[in-house]
Amino acid sequence: MEREIFVVTGYWQGHLQPCIELCKNFSSRNYHTTLIIPSILVSAIPPSFTQYPRTRTTQITSSGRPMPPSDPLSQQAAKDLEANLASRSENPDFPAPLCAIVDFQVGWTKAIFWKFNIPVVSLFTFGACAAAMEWAAWKLDATDIKPGETRLIPGLPEEMALTYSDIRRKSSVPSRGGRGGPPKPGDKPPWVPEIEGSIALMFNTCDDLDGLFIKYMADQIGIPAWGVGLLLPEQHWKSTSSLVRHCEITEQKRQSSCSEEEVIQWLDSKPRGSVLYVAFGSEVGPTREEYRELAGALEESPGPFIWVVQPGSEEYMPHDLDNRVSNRGLIIHAWAPQALILNHISTGGFLSHCGWNSTMEAIVHGVPFLAWPIRGDQYFNAKLVVNYIKVGLRVTDDLSETVKKGDIAEGIERLMSDEEMKTRAAILQVKFEQGFPASSVAALNAFSDFISRKVT
Repeated sequence: MEREIFVVTGYWQGHLQPCIELCKNFSSRNYHTTLIIPSILVSAIPPSFTQYPRTRTTQITSSGRPMPPSDPLSQQAAKDLEANLASRSENPDFPAPLCAIVDFQVGWTKAIFWKFNIPVVSLFTFGACAAAMEWAAWKLDATDIKPGETRLIPGLPEEMALTYSDIRRKSSVPSRGGRGGPPKPGDKPPWVPEIEGSIALMFNTCDDLDGLFIKYMADQIGIPAWGVGLLLPEQHWKSTSSLVRHCEITEQKRQSSCSEEEVIQWLDSKPRGSVLYVAFGSEVGPTREEYRELAGALEESPGPFIWVVQPGSEEYMPHDLDNRVSNRGLIIHAWAPQALILNHISTGGFLSHCGWNSTMEAIVHGVPFLAWPIRGDQYFNAKLVVNYIKVGLRVTDDLSETVKKGDIAEGIERLMSDEEMKTRAAILQVKFEQGFPASSVAALNAFSDFISRKVT
């Protein structure tokens, strides 16, 4: 009898992509997978996904945000999911699934799966370090850390001790940034109630980056935990020339001010390791004032750069910046071919918000960071990069204040001139030259064994 696994994705592209890759991994292991997606993301599924054997998708109603119980749209989404499961349970051609792997962002779906006796595995689309640090900050009540004080975390190395700067955050963030501000006494990580009742945890990471933190989370929560990533699209495991062809064939065509070919031609004209890539993803960004500070720093810095300006942020930056920096800067509006840029030999640094997908991509391509986290797990992703694997610098130690032009310019200069850091990034990159990490293959094997025993 065919084995099936449900995978339920959260509400943003950064959650969908890892879930798609996870489904592909299960398909290659002869599992049938049903990807449950909010209707708002249907157009974001690449056509190639439907070509994988043993994969299908099921839609549920979309909400504009993760689902509070009072949201009418979430109530409708719950009804959609329950109706789907009910119809399947009545059909002998659809045996009960082995489990549902649920993105923590949509943990509300657990109760519906439990109605049909389907066990739930919780999926973190970010890394285990961020989860471990958030858990430790809560359990150690780190909100009272004073300036200059550190608080060691039992079971984790000294360089990951909690500090005052780990807890200080801006009290508000720009409109794309969502909830922000420092944690309050007693605040638990928002994902804690979303994973309660799960039989195991999965993290979009691997032992080479996060092995210590995966073990920490398994020990703390008391259930198995696996790193099953890096759940990156296939093009991130290819050479530059293959990347160009792959993007031409399979990449969704998105609105952009530059084509892939134009970006590659510009990069080809720059010296090896000289280009700073500046991008903050699609969901968060600096404040209006910080955009201007960043523009000033890029203008004053002597080296070449690519700056991806998010939709809606154009008004924040000087309108004549393109002319002032001339061919030294390539300013891309809207979408940019990030895999191509990070993998190019001319790219030598990445000023990043340290969203987990961007963090993984830069590590795989051997590019060191100037870390500018803005919300959520990004703060501790930055700590992993800077303190633990040591392939990055912080843009400033105090992110509770506006980031200034001088800090940005100094950070760029330090990053682009630090040959030791570039060497460490290149050494780490070698671990991923053979493709999907061996430790994650082993983790998926361990999951298969676990779930087979659990349901028999």
